[in-house]
Amino acid sequence: MSRLERKSYAELTTEQKEAFDKVVADRPVQPTDGHIGGPFDIWIRNPELGQRLVGLGGLFRFRTSVDRRYVELAILVTGQFWQAQFEWWAHEPMAREAGVPEGIIQSIKAGEAPSLSDEGDKAAYALANELHRTHKLSDETFAAAKVQFGETGVAELIGLCGFYGLVSMTLNGFDVGLPEGATAPFSK
Repeated sequence: MSRLERKSYAELTTEQKEAFDKVVADRPVQPTDGHIGGPFDIWIRNPELGQRLVGLGGLFRFRTSVDRRYVELAILVTGQFWQAQFEWWAHEPMAREAGVPEGIIQSIKAGEAPSLSDEGDKAAYALANELHRTHKLSDETFAAAKVQFGETGVAELIGLCGFYGLVSMTLNGFDVGLPEGATAPFSK
């Protein structure tokens, strides 16, 4: 992280250590030398902010009414819009694992409209893309998303796009780099 002073676990305040411990408790990859990675080191500088955002992120990724495939597709659209290197790097394999077809992933990555046949893919892509590009939803896009995901699902996807916009801004604002050996998904 080029803009965040890297601190060891011992250098964190008591409150930051508590937030750090809560964040890493459920993470599949355990931190090294007091460094969590992604936006988490930034967020725990304010322990309450960190814990709330981590909880919200868990909700959006794992506890929505929307199928994970469509969640990850919307995250990719958001990451591409913000050209968030780390966000894309982290979520591209998750999208693939969730069933987003490779052609769709690569089209979104290139900033091109993907060829979509699945109605859920169409609705999730249109919702996320339109929100980012026009800052609102047309009646047609809203109605199509509501048919696919219901009102609750539409609310969740809109919130998810906002949350991952915040993640992307955090990563870009602090110029969070990729792990050693990783290739940047977007040209700089």
